[in-house]
Amino acid sequence: MLQVVFSRFCSPGDMKELFCTAAGLQRNTTISLMDVTGAMVSIDPTMPHNTEKCVRPSSCCRRHRRRHGDGRRTLKAEVSNRLAMLEKRVELEGLKVVEIEKCRSDIQKLREEMASRSHRSVAVNPSFLDDSKKLTPRRDVPSYPKYHLSQETVEALRKPTFDVWQWEPNEMLSCLEHMYHDLGLVTDFSINPITLKRWLLCIHDNYRNNPFHNFRHCFCVTQMMYSMIHLCRLQEKITQMDILVLLTAAVCHDLDHPGYNNTYQINARTELAVRYNDISPLENHHCAVAFQIFSQPDCNIFSSIDPETFKLIRQGTITLILATDMARHGEIVDSFKQIVDVFDFSNEEHVTCLKMVLIKCCDISNEVRPTEVAEPWVDCLLEEYFMQSDREKLEGLPVAPFMDREKVTKPTAQIGFIKFVLIPMFETVEKLFPEIEEAMVQPLRESRDRYEELKQIEDATREVRATPEGCFDWSAELLLAAIISHLRFRQVNKM
Repeated sequence: MLQVVFSRFCSPGDMKELFCTAAGLQRNTTISLMDVTGAMVSIDPTMPHNTEKCVRPSSCCRRHRRRHGDGRRTLKAEVSNRLAMLEKRVELEGLKVVEIEKCRSDIQKLREEMASRSHRSVAVNPSFLDDSKKLTPRRDVPSYPKYHLSQETVEALRKPTFDVWQWEPNEMLSCLEHMYHDLGLVTDFSINPITLKRWLLCIHDNYRNNPFHNFRHCFCVTQMMYSMIHLCRLQEKITQMDILVLLTAAVCHDLDHPGYNNTYQINARTELAVRYNDISPLENHHCAVAFQIFSQPDCNIFSSIDPETFKLIRQGTITLILATDMARHGEIVDSFKQIVDVFDFSNEEHVTCLKMVLIKCCDISNEVRPTEVAEPWVDCLLEEYFMQSDREKLEGLPVAPFMDREKVTKPTAQIGFIKFVLIPMFETVEKLFPEIEEAMVQPLRESRDRYEELKQIEDATREVRATPEGCFDWSAELLLAAIISHLRFRQVNKM
């Protein structure tokens, strides 16, 4: 029996030569392989292995015989071999092409599905309608570690200078839990501590991972509210129910925010805009999600409160969350200005107006904080704005100039907001609570001055770059140098 071993990379011609050499035949001898049944076997790298049970004897013909019948059979065998080899190659190559096309098709389908989901995420699929699983915490209380807050942290937590970027989600949850205990709300309203933990976990899980409107923003707003309660000594002036409503509204005020504002919701005619008739669609949604969470027995921190008191808490919380709609800013601040000089803490309407202004202050209070804490929030907000404006351009919707990445810069975004929104509102609150002047109003003025100086640097830099070569404008260069020197001087003085 002949044994021929060949590599799978051999060509059919090389294999035939190996068979001839092993059989002691000349290289141009025509060779045919037949199996035990007499069927011809194609000589190529895809031929199956020989085994003891299935021996393939070789049938060799020396040089082409001159007889007509032998020549025809030889030619037929050779053509058959060649055809079998070609068919195999065509089949293998065809499979590769089919697989490549299938991969391309799958990738395209995946892209279309991702784009479709992204488009539907705001417009037709608000999570509180279709995803009830989020309304119960994904983690149970045992996996919520108990953090011991140091005295230094407890003191820092009461101040507007608190650095909200240093804390992980579980640590922020522990800080929120501490606030409810520290203000006496757990005791006064018989809140089950385990239910409080579960509720906070559920709150965390129902904030989306947006650049700005996320759980850290929720914590930031609530911590500022907590600091204002201490700084203004509100517990001496308003009821514990008012304190509970203030803190709870701050926690819930942006629940399930999709990252696209009311203007987008209304212009795109989303599910939320249709549901709430274009009236504060996001704020109404935040309220709905908040009280759906409270409707879960394991998360209802108000379970021990009588129905009448709960109605008051519910109405108060809804009123405050709806007040965070910036479309109502002028209306709310003007109402407060009219009563601030004759404010009466025993007047329920006055107190309600104050609470609305307080949650507004806390919601947009980032510039009150130190620069190193405040500035990253501007980057986060601009990132979210740019996501929206890019989508609006893609969908052919109106784009607000302050959201357009091609038109806005950090100084231009902040100067007008600080000058015409933040400072006037905080100065009005200062009339009632003079103690916030140093801790809140003065930092806002410093922030305004810093951004105005940055704007001057931007303008001077732009002017220098725009000056044609050979026509250098020394006045612009000197202005730029003077501003930079002034900023360095201010920084050294602060140190």
